[in-house]
Amino acid sequence: MTLALRYAARSDVGLVRQNNQDSAYAGPNLLVVADGMGGHAGGDIASSLAIAALAPLDESEHGPQEALADLERTVEQARQDLVHASEVDPDLAGMGTTVTALLRSGNTLAMAHLGDSRAYLLRDGVLNQVTVDHTFVQHLVDTGRISPDEAETHPQRNVVMRVLGDFDVDLTPDMSVREARPGDRWLLCSDGLSGFVPVEQITQVLAECESPEEAADLLITLAMTAGSTDNITVVVADVVDPDADEALPATTSTQVVGAAAGDMAPELARPTHDAPPTASGRDSDEDEDDEDDDDAQPTPKRRPWIGVLVVLVVLGGLGYGAWWAYGWTQEQYYVGVADGQVAVYQGIPQDAGPLTLSRPVELTGTSVDELPAFWSERLDGTIRASSQAEARERADSLIDEAIPAPAATPRPSATPSPSPSPASEPDPESDAEDEEAEA
Repeated sequence: MTLALRYAARSDVGLVRQNNQDSAYAGPNLLVVADGMGGHAGGDIASSLAIAALAPLDESEHGPQEALADLERTVEQARQDLVHASEVDPDLAGMGTTVTALLRSGNTLAMAHLGDSRAYLLRDGVLNQVTVDHTFVQHLVDTGRISPDEAETHPQRNVVMRVLGDFDVDLTPDMSVREARPGDRWLLCSDGLSGFVPVEQITQVLAECESPEEAADLLITLAMTAGSTDNITVVVADVVDPDADEALPATTSTQVVGAAAGDMAPELARPTHDAPPTASGRDSDEDEDDEDDDDAQPTPKRRPWIGVLVVLVVLGGLGYGAWWAYGWTQEQYYVGVADGQVAVYQGIPQDAGPLTLSRPVELTGTSVDELPAFWSERLDGTIRASSQAEARERADSLIDEAIPAPAATPRPSATPSPSPSPASEPDPESDAEDEEAEA
C-alpha cells in the first residue's frame, strides 16, 4: 500500500506584528513550518532561507534509509545559508528561525525539529504533541522545577534555547522517523497558534473538520479570536490511501505561505490552479500581474478575521466545523459600551458584513461619561470573560477602580456656645473713693 498526503498551509501576520516572519511549505512529500525569530533582524529572511533550502527535498526520491540523513543534511545547509547571508549583510546578524519538518518516504515520515514550533499527531481521535519545545521553560518542566500548568503562564515561556541561526554553534536538531498510517492527521504550527489556542480546541477542530483546508482556516481564525500577538502559521496534512474508494484525493500542488511566499523567495511560489491564496491574500497569477505593473499599489496584508469565515459558513454552507466556530463565539463575553453605559456583551467584538457576532445582554447603569478617559478607553472589547457573571464582575471591578466611592465625611459635633460672663456689679466703696478724689 502506497500512502499520500492531502494538505493545506495557511499563515497570517496576526493582530500586532507589522510583518510576517513565519514561513511554511506544503508539498506531496514535504511539510515545513519555520518561525523567524521575533525581535531579531531578518526573522522573515531566516524563515524564507530555511524554506528555500528544504523545498528541493520535495522533488526528489528518498529511500527509507536516506530520508532522515537527507533531511538532517539539508537543515545544516539552511544554517550555512543563514551564516552566509549575515556575512553579506551585517544588519542581518542575529537572525534565526525554528524548523519543524516532515519528509515522506514511502509509508514513513522523517522528522527534523528545532525550536518551539510544534508537530501534533491526531490518531484514532487522540491528539499527541510529537515534538518537545526547545525553550527555557520546557527545560524547567523537564527538570521538575515547575509544572506544565505553571509553564503556560511563565514570564519566560517564549525564550527559545535551540534554533537555526547564523551563529557559529552546532545545534543538532531532534531527528526521528515516524510511521504513517491512513487516517492520521498531522498539524505543524508556530507558537502563534499553540501559545494562544487551548489544546482542547485544537483537538476538536482537527477531529471534526472534514478537510485539511477547513481545519487550517478554522485554526487561524481561533488564534485571531484568542488575540494572538504573534504571527500564526499552520500546516494540516492527512495521510490517505489513494487506492481506497472512500479516500480523499491527495493534494498535488505546492503551497508556500508567509514570508517565503513574498518577495524573499518568489521562486518558491509555484501553486497550480487549485492552490490557496498566498499570505497576501492573492494568488500567484495576480502577483505576477502586479509585478508587471509599475504603478500597481501594494496590497494590504490579509487578516482573516473570524467574521470572514463565519460569513462564508452562513452564505456558502462550508460545513459543520465552521458552524461550530460561530457557536463557540457565542459562548464568549466581554465588557463594552451600549446606550452610553458600561455593558456586558455576549459574543466577540467583531462584525462580518451583515452578521453581528455580539450583542449587549446586561447594562450596568454606569454612564461612560462618568469614567475618566483612561478607563473608558479600556471598553474596546479587550476585557474578555468566559461567562456573563464573570464579565459583570469585571465590569463592576473596572467601575469601582475608575470611580472610587467617596470617603465618608465625619459630621461635626455640636459645640455649645460659650455663655456670656455676667456683668460685674458696681463696687460702692470704689465709687465713693473716686468721688472724694474728684472733690
